[in-house]
Formats: sequence, C-alpha cells, structure tokens
Amino acid sequence: MTERHPDDMRPVDLFDEGLPVLPDQTSDDTDLGWGEWRGDADSDDTRLIEERPPHWD
Repeated sequence: MTERHPDDMRPVDLFDEGLPVLPDQTSDDTDLGWGEWRGDADSDDTRLIEERPPHWD
C-alpha cells in the first residue's frame, strides 16, 4: 500500500479565474508612472515638429 501525503488529499481548482499572473501593462509603463501627465497628444506633435533637427530637412 502506498503512503499518502496531505497534499495528495488537497483539492486543486484548475479553473480559478483570479487575478492574472502578469498584468498587460505595469504602472511604471505609463505617463503617470514616469511622473508625467499628458492631456493632449497633439500639442506634443507640434513641439516635436518645431524642434526637428536641421539635417532632417
């Protein structure tokens, strides 16, 4: 007769819909995580076009 351990008797729920193991995006991968908040993305486009290096023309 084989010896049974307490872990062998423990039920395991294989269909647990709990929290995901890894989130899709971490909090430090956002503007807020970098300490910035950008309300309007178009204003940033204007700034980047104005600061375009001369050798790009």
